[in-house]
Amino acid sequence: MSDLKEINFDGIVGPSHNYAGLSLGNIASASHKGDPSYPKAAALQGVAKMRGNLARLGVQGFLLPLPRPNTALARSLAYDGSEPAALRAAPWSASSMWTANAATVSPAPDTKDGKCHLTPANLVTMLHRAQEWPDTKRMLEVAFGNRDHFTVHDIAPMTFGDEGAANHMRFCEGHGSAGVEVFVYGRPGGRFPARQHEQSSRLVARRHGLDHTKCVFIEQNPAAIEAGAFHNDVVSVANERVLFAHAEAFADQAGAYDAIRAAFPALDVVEVPSEAVSIEEAIRTYLFNAQLVTQPDGSMALIVPEECRESQSVWAYCEAMMASNGPIREVIPVDVRQSMANGGGPACLRLRVVCDPANVDPRFMLDDAKADLLEATISAHYPDQIDPADIGNETLASSVIAARKALLDALVIPELS
Repeated sequence: MSDLKEINFDGIVGPSHNYAGLSLGNIASASHKGDPSYPKAAALQGVAKMRGNLARLGVQGFLLPLPRPNTALARSLAYDGSEPAALRAAPWSASSMWTANAATVSPAPDTKDGKCHLTPANLVTMLHRAQEWPDTKRMLEVAFGNRDHFTVHDIAPMTFGDEGAANHMRFCEGHGSAGVEVFVYGRPGGRFPARQHEQSSRLVARRHGLDHTKCVFIEQNPAAIEAGAFHNDVVSVANERVLFAHAEAFADQAGAYDAIRAAFPALDVVEVPSEAVSIEEAIRTYLFNAQLVTQPDGSMALIVPEECRESQSVWAYCEAMMASNGPIREVIPVDVRQSMANGGGPACLRLRVVCDPANVDPRFMLDDAKADLLEATISAHYPDQIDPADIGNETLASSVIAARKALLDALVIPELS
């Protein structure tokens, strides 16, 4: 399996990107509710991030916006003008851009049958996200359609909340070697919903054919969820041997480290103390909603939002970390402000898939020419601005539908029309 690489599949921001504030527990989304959004700028920011990672890592994939507005959902909600604004906005949500929630992925070295397994997330906790999975599954079946190497499963039962890879980490000596998979779940009952259920995590692990001795199940800190860490990737991120985590990430911090080390003794923990960066500041800046990646020279880099550089405490910690000769040698800020304002940082925008790039449908793999094509298509067809009052407007709907069709036509992916 020497040709296996970790590929980040970023979600292209959809043309209906807006700030309707639909996500309970997502403080950034709630705080920008009602603001105008800028879909064209948002999508171009995303492509720029992908370009940077392509140059830095040598490989990059992407996934496409889902069909919006979702007319089937709109019909089922029986609009008559008396409905709340949140119901009216749900069919327009562009939240599929955060492909960390698209699926949970177990690479071939970890599974009994030697295939890469993907289970789409049911996202049942939030209406605007629960509509995603049928179209997400359809897209995954196209992008990862080589049945000799991939298996795309059905969703977990809708009684078990499943939010995908945002609550999943993998530790390994190298991406192509067998690893230990860690599933982080929340317990219900708090002020904000715990979106990842333990039952769905365990189901996915069984379904993917994982060795139960190489699976670890950890409870997220309820206080972190209350503070706005609605997914584990808001408070921790892993790559190969390294776990980069806030000191308040898990319900039992020491127990979590011990459980991972029992399955993966080489674990290297970089813990950010609360006195250096408060949990509130970590969530506000999305220090941990970052891409922790291995560069071609073997060094690790942390790709963070620009908001981290603008925070005195966060950037002071980052500078000290880079100077410490630890495993994370470089911190790279990127501009994803349009996504950040809706509660999604660099890590939200990508799904990590370890596989041989040659086995992926090439239409979903980025190169410089395709990045040029995406930028030109977005610039020509995406709306410049959407105000929440525009949602439901037929002219805007036509524009959004046409923009997505232009992407599919440019990339020649008629199966997703």
